[in-house]
Amino acid sequence: MEFQFKERYDVNDLVRVVKALRAPDGCPWDKVQTHQSIRNDFIEEVYEAVEAIDEQDTEHLREELGDVLLQVVFHSVLETEQHHFDLNDVANDVCQKMILRHPHVFGQAVAETPEEVIRNWDEIKMQSHDQTTASEAMESVSKTLPSLMRSRKLWKKAENGGAALPDTAAALTLTERKLNELKTAVAHQQTEVYAQMLGELLFSVAGLSRFLQTDCEQSLYDACDAFIARFKCLEENAAAKGMAIQNVAPEEKEMLWSGVSSSN
Repeated sequence: MEFQFKERYDVNDLVRVVKALRAPDGCPWDKVQTHQSIRNDFIEEVYEAVEAIDEQDTEHLREELGDVLLQVVFHSVLETEQHHFDLNDVANDVCQKMILRHPHVFGQAVAETPEEVIRNWDEIKMQSHDQTTASEAMESVSKTLPSLMRSRKLWKKAENGGAALPDTAAALTLTERKLNELKTAVAHQQTEVYAQMLGELLFSVAGLSRFLQTDCEQSLYDACDAFIARFKCLEENAAAKGMAIQNVAPEEKEMLWSGVSSSN
């Protein structure tokens, strides 16, 4: 397959690159891939792009967005080979969607605030998907999302459907009740319900996060980083004393679990 080398390439060239890789005389690895075989690669590339966003690293983000774009093009080429659709069809569909869901920009509707935009977006989305109930909207939330992220979206759908928690106090009460139910199960060694009780507790925390105006997925992400930092500090303190972390005093370990800095 002939390929034209250039000083600078565009998206159409990327399509040609992937087609060359998939050609009979192309790459032995690329030409045997399927949607399923590179599914997890897609997920990984998106997470790496998100990491670059968190790092506020422009060059890294540029690279990772390229990797995400490659995944989009690759999946599109797989469908083009089956004469289903191509990358232009994908672009057309998303353009149509953006125009439809932004009538305040491309039509006569009015939306003065981000909240009004989101409300209109959700209403139009339900209409375009022929959804008439909140439960149908809930079922449309992707099950492959991280569970905390999915939980928060489900609480939002419940709110739109008129069945959400009324306020922060109610959300806190629900969370406390679920924690107490788990405590009771543990006290009675009801091991068969541990998973269910823990799931309900986490789901209630996701509901609480909406009233606290925080993203529970991001909150847990930040907590993981903070935990690593505290653990590293504890290790360094132990090493400075010539000790293994296993031999650190219980009160110092308690600082780690409680979230209190152990650097002093």
